[in-house]
Formats: sequence, structure tokens, C-alpha cells
Amino acid sequence: GVADSGVAGAGGGGVVDLAGEPVKQRARVVILGGGFGGVYTARALERLLRPEEAEICLVNRENYFVFQPLLAEVVGGSIGILDTVAPIRRLCRRTKLYVREVERVDLGGKTVTLAPSGFRPRAAELRYDYLVVAAGTRTDFGSMPGMAEHALPFKTLGDALLLRNRALEALEEAANETDAEFRRRLLTFVVGGGGFSGVEVVAELNDFLRLAAPAYGIARDEIRCVLVHSGERILPEMPAGLAEYAQRILARRGVRLKLRDRISAATAEAAQLASGETIPCRTLVSTVPAGPAPLVQALNVAKEKGRLAVGPTLEVAGQEGAVWALGDCASIRMANGDLAPPTAQHATREAETVAANIAACLRGQPQRRFEFGGLGKMGSLGRRSAVAEVLGVKISGLAAWFLWRTVYLMKMPGLDRKLRVALDWTTALWFDTELVQLRTQPSDNITSEHYEAGETVFEQGDYGDRFYVVRTGGVEVIRDGVRIAELGPGDTFGEMALVRNAPRNATIRAVKPTDLTAVSRGSFKRLMESLPQFEEEIAERIARRSG
Repeated sequence: GVADSGVAGAGGGGVVDLAGEPVKQRARVVILGGGFGGVYTARALERLLRPEEAEICLVNRENYFVFQPLLAEVVGGSIGILDTVAPIRRLCRRTKLYVREVERVDLGGKTVTLAPSGFRPRAAELRYDYLVVAAGTRTDFGSMPGMAEHALPFKTLGDALLLRNRALEALEEAANETDAEFRRRLLTFVVGGGGFSGVEVVAELNDFLRLAAPAYGIARDEIRCVLVHSGERILPEMPAGLAEYAQRILARRGVRLKLRDRISAATAEAAQLASGETIPCRTLVSTVPAGPAPLVQALNVAKEKGRLAVGPTLEVAGQEGAVWALGDCASIRMANGDLAPPTAQHATREAETVAANIAACLRGQPQRRFEFGGLGKMGSLGRRSAVAEVLGVKISGLAAWFLWRTVYLMKMPGLDRKLRVALDWTTALWFDTELVQLRTQPSDNITSEHYEAGETVFEQGDYGDRFYVVRTGGVEVIRDGVRIAELGPGDTFGEMALVRNAPRNATIRAVKPTDLTAVSRGSFKRLMESLPQFEEEIAERIARRSG
């Protein structure tokens, strides 16, 4: 017979069936990341493996998959906000989804520790037989002062919505601004990075702003969109002729190109360039540089320029037969020796290879090499214009734009999403651009919490996710079932678990109606880094309590 123990690892548990024969446990495949690489790996595994052969688990911080190639169109409103995303549970119906952050991966113990949910401060642990790392990259502002505080990244649906709202807010303010210099700053938008992502963002943003400007009483020529790129030309991935065509189209539409320069720093009022030039602006978007995700950085395996080193079968070096990596986080060599670019067409083919190789390992069969070379490249330039190179044929203008839309519409997962996007594009041809600003508030990093007498703030052994200050009322501290202290207004607690990255060493329970101020782990860390006096005070408090 076949049974599912819920715990990965062959032979773990010594289960036997009624006839006294050992029961074969299902293998568990854990996939980290819900982008093209992760989702398409899960879909391929669902096709290749029978339910009784393996359990498929996918961990992602959101419960949806983002169709990245069309993300820039959300900014201009030519596609509905939710039409570029699809629920992972519907794309991968047999896959068990965990909407969590990954805390750490223990390669030796074959376990993945997941951060707690917002409802209960308890970490979860997943054992695996086979691990797939498809964590992507993140925008890394570490080397550029002020960028983390003042630049907008562009990688997620939230980033696209935030940029759209920022552009509309700038138009609203500029419409009533009497200071000419400040009005010019409000209407200046700087985008860093001249690759596909940067070019598509600046093209969509420029089109959107110029179409919307008359509704605010703003002349179209007051809109200034600036694209900053460190190379000799934009779109270095494309042939020179197509890249030069793209530059001419953008310049004709009012986009100012700053080549052979890069953004080196930012303030709330301006973008600072490496050449020394300052561009006054209130909106700065950066699509570069891309750095490894924290999960990838933490893995103690071989890397190439921050990416996971993999072999021809996409197995991670030193973890053959157990761990595979694909997508932006992996350094993958194609058959011609070049690095595989971070594109959707490559990620989906890599996913097919990884899924086939996991199935081969499970069945004791030989693995296959990744041998996809690419079909071509395409990039949108905004309103009815694009550039494309398909199977060596170069196309530009309206024909390339039609091809770009057709290809990506066909690649969109799910018939419902295909129909919605097609309808969005059709209505955009006939109606004015949408000017509704959807205000969204980011998750509060400092919140107020109220507890009645007898309610528990957290329990001993819980994951430490917040630092607390007692505003009113009081709480008791209980360790191993014994009450050891009572805290009142002005007292703090919870810092030890954050500093030591350890579980809570005591239970905290309200003894009367109590109001607390809660500071998230990330905000607590930033306070420690920016305020040495606060760091010293916390260290002294921990020393006293430990003693």
C-alpha cells in the first residue's frame, strides 16, 4: 500500500501496513518562489508525477503569480490592476501553497523554516526530499545613499500600483502649485536603468502622464521623463539597430535620455548622477541594480556573482540529487556557454528541465541537460510601438508592437486572464485613460494593540516578531509556568528574542486592560542601526534581565 505520513524523507518513522510490510512514504518537493520559475516547476511536476508519488509544496510571500512582462502596463492603466496576476491555487491545483516568508534553509537537515503568519507568532518547518530554489532577485540599493529611502523599485504588482498612485498624486499637486520651480520638480520623473524593464516603465509612464496632463490643466510639454543608463545605448540585449530605433522613438515622444551616466544617490528633492549632475525631481524609479534575495545569500553553497552555481542539469553545486535552482537567482550556462538571461521564456524552459529531473531522480532514471537557447527578444516602447528580434529576424514599430501583444497574450496563464487582458486592451483604444487614484497604505511598522485582563500577548517558545512598550495597564511575565515579574507603563519587553534571533523565553499576559505600542522586527532593527544610544540601552536591558 501507499501512505502519506505528512513528513518528508524516505524511511522516516518506520511505518508498516497491516500485512507487516514497510509502507512507502511519498516524497516531498518544496519549491521556494512563486514567479515564472517556481509556478511553472509546480505545474510541470503536477503533470509528471502521480499524487501517490510525491507531495508538491510551494512557498511564496503572496498567494498570486505576477505576469511580469505586462507589469508596466498597470502604470498606464491599459490593463486592470488584477488582470496581470493569477491565484497560484488555481494555476497549481495539486500543489500545497504556503503564503509565508522563508526564514532559513538547513541543507544538511533538509528542512525549510517558514516565518510565522500575521495571526499567530509560530514558525513552521517543512522537511523536504527535493528542494527547488526559484527565489528571484531583489532591487539592491545598498551602495547608493538615499535610494532605499527615496527611490521606488519596480518588481512587484505593489510597486506598479505605488508608481501609478505617485504619478497621479504629482499631477494633482502640480495642478494647484503656484511655485514654478516646485511645479517643475513635481512634473519631473526619473527612471534608472535602460534595460527592458526600465525602458518599458519610462515609455508607459511618459505616455500615461502626457495623456492625463490636459485633464489637470497641465501642458503636455511640461512633463519631463528622464531615463538614465550607464551604457552607450539603451536595450543592450538587442541588436544596435533596434536599440537606436528605440532611442529615436522615446526621444520623439519627449523622453530625455542620459547615457553613459548612472544614479549614484538620491534625496527627497533630487536624483544625483555619478557625473555630478543633479536632476530635481519628486519621483525617482530604479530598476537596477538587482541583488540576490536574502534566502540565496544565506545558502552556504557555491555562487557566481551572487547567483547559485548550478550544473548542466540545474542541480546546485554540492547538492546534486537534492537541490535545484533556476530563474534569476541561478547562474545557468546555455549550450553556447553564455549565461541564460533572466527572461520568462528561459525560466519556463528551466522549470520543465527541473521538473523532469526531479521525476527522474524519484524514479531512478538519468537526468537531462538544460539546452534551450532562446527564441528571441521583445520590448515595448509604449503607444503602438515596440522592437523585437525573433529567430534572427528584426522587427520594429507597429508590427513589433502587435507581435509583442499577441505573444504575451498567448503566454498569459488561464483563459480568464487572457480574455480580461484582451478586453482591457480593446477598451483602452476607445476610452480616455483612467485617472482614479487608489490610495493604499503600507503595513504599519508601529501599531497600537489592546489586551483585556487574562489575554496573552505571546507565549514562551513563540517566534519573536515585535518589540513592545507598555502605555497603560500592566502585564505579567511567566517563565516555565512561574510568574517572575510584572511590567507597567513605560516598561518594555520582547527585545531579547529580536536581538538574539531566538524564540520567546517567557509568556506575557495582561493582568488588567492594557494598551501596548508594538514595533515590528524590521523597524526595531532600523532603530538599532540608526540610534546608537537606543542600541546601548537595549543591550544594557538585556544584560540586566539575563543576569
